[in-house]
Amino acid sequence: MASSLVSMPTQKHLFGQKRFEKTARKFSHGNSRGFSVTATLSRDPQISDVEVPVLAATTTMIRLPETVSSDPLSCRTRLRVSPDSLQYPPGFLGVVPDRSDCDSSVNGFDDVKDILSSKVYEVAVESPLQMVPKLSKKLGVDVWLKREDFQHVFSFKVRGAYNMMSKLPKEQLKKGVISSSAGNHAQGVALVANKLGCSVVIAMPITTQQIKREAVEALGATVVFVGDTFDEAQAYAKKRAIEEGRTFVPAFDHRDIIMGQGTVGVEIMRQMQDPLHAIFVPVGGGGLIAGIAAYVKRVFPQVKVIGVEPTDANSMALSLFHGERVILDQIGGFADGVAIKEVGEEPFRLCKELIDGVILVSRDLICASMKDMFEENRTILEPAGALAIAGAQAYCKYYGIKGENIVAVASGANINFDTLKTVAELANLGRKQEVVLATAMPEKPGIFKHFCKMVGSMNITEIKYRYNFNEKAVVLYSVGFDTDSDLEAMLERMESSQFRSVNFTENDLVKDHLRHMVGGQSKIENEVLCRFIFPDRPGALMKFLDFFSPRWNITSLHHRAQGETEANVLVGMQIPGDEMDEFHDHVNKLGYDYRVETNEDLQLLLY
Repeated sequence: MASSLVSMPTQKHLFGQKRFEKTARKFSHGNSRGFSVTATLSRDPQISDVEVPVLAATTTMIRLPETVSSDPLSCRTRLRVSPDSLQYPPGFLGVVPDRSDCDSSVNGFDDVKDILSSKVYEVAVESPLQMVPKLSKKLGVDVWLKREDFQHVFSFKVRGAYNMMSKLPKEQLKKGVISSSAGNHAQGVALVANKLGCSVVIAMPITTQQIKREAVEALGATVVFVGDTFDEAQAYAKKRAIEEGRTFVPAFDHRDIIMGQGTVGVEIMRQMQDPLHAIFVPVGGGGLIAGIAAYVKRVFPQVKVIGVEPTDANSMALSLFHGERVILDQIGGFADGVAIKEVGEEPFRLCKELIDGVILVSRDLICASMKDMFEENRTILEPAGALAIAGAQAYCKYYGIKGENIVAVASGANINFDTLKTVAELANLGRKQEVVLATAMPEKPGIFKHFCKMVGSMNITEIKYRYNFNEKAVVLYSVGFDTDSDLEAMLERMESSQFRSVNFTENDLVKDHLRHMVGGQSKIENEVLCRFIFPDRPGALMKFLDFFSPRWNITSLHHRAQGETEANVLVGMQIPGDEMDEFHDHVNKLGYDYRVETNEDLQLLLY
């Protein structure tokens, strides 16, 4: 693998880079497609250019005919990859496209012209660009929010929908439009159809939350519920569009949609009076960032346009890495507004040509940013709406950016109230003000009291312990802390008492499931732990049980809602090693996304 000159942080930031190098080496030392993970920075006085080897991470993938894509009516070959196959530290600017052979002027003038001529303001408003003082002071930069949650449907989606639909001939409008969405796009299309006076059908998965259904129906749309997933709903919508002569309105993969979203970039540059370092944009299918970049990078090329994705929904980062669109084999649904397995063809083309890279952030960091916004101005954003803010914070901290102007697009505020429970649980973890620990100690009278003395003055926010008949007792607990030295001192006290402690703060399995299952431990022969993604609808559990019981004994189960249409389910089953191939065949026939858990530290909580 060749080396290249990239802008990298100074010595005080190298710890994070070394962590990334270690992560990258876990996957591979090369990439046959010649795409690399690099870091880029502005010309900041705190940052020096050094020559470093280009790091690359490759994925384990199988080429399969894939029908679950953004175009279900065609059978195309796509790489299926895992989100876990490409990870790097929060704030690290990765997957910067190699544009050595790219002519960014191609179609650039037409893009800018079409964005500037978009008549989105017949339904959209010019959303404010607001300074956030508390967050700005904390980071040492001026943070500005582009408040797209101020739109009539609380999301930017209405811009692209109107730009496309308003251009349809009257004869075509009379036939009506159809789209597929379980959220913001559906409301945008319904509002525009109401404005233009045409009929509209919205296909939604049957798992769609009632609040979303009612919001779309209130705008005059006919809602049809189809299948458990977005892909099934979209396949139905495209098929019905052909049968009835309706126009299918995609969520992101259409030039007019993208150019309509590009008006967000026009407004930002008009509203920002001072030099701007970077614009952070949430990425799902890629329509919003493609539109913003199509304008900003052509007119103000010095301004960085940076995408932000959840670590478990990184379809754009992986597509840029491989140099082609890929399909995620599974996807996290917490930030459901950007939970897209395959980015759009046109957005990907523009992003590969124009954007400055992609930052990945965890669910904890998203929750922390949601709490930051609530404390700043009592605003409750949806997870996807706070995604860019989380990315901007992580970027500034990772590279030590100071004194710059930073814009983050607050893309939406259509949140399911039940999601707030998860936000409350994880926000302080994301802020690094709390940790989740497990400590093992001898099981004997008085040991729990001694354990509490070792915790000392640390604030225990959650603790779970139950007497165990084995010689070993385990306590799972969360503690708040002010400084790293306070936490280190507590762990040293535990170690001096020969109490083994494991930090599970970054382990979603523990935070989602095992923290609720701590109790008397059992030694179960051939127990295998798996995480499944169930459609959140009646009958999903029984369908699962019909596939596996009584063939394999179920030893444990914990169900937790994930996003708005899915549930994250931890299942323990007794499966002898020589039956694992048969088990995998059963799971593939079931059709639920899953993974087998192999983290050895989990044994501390289970056995």
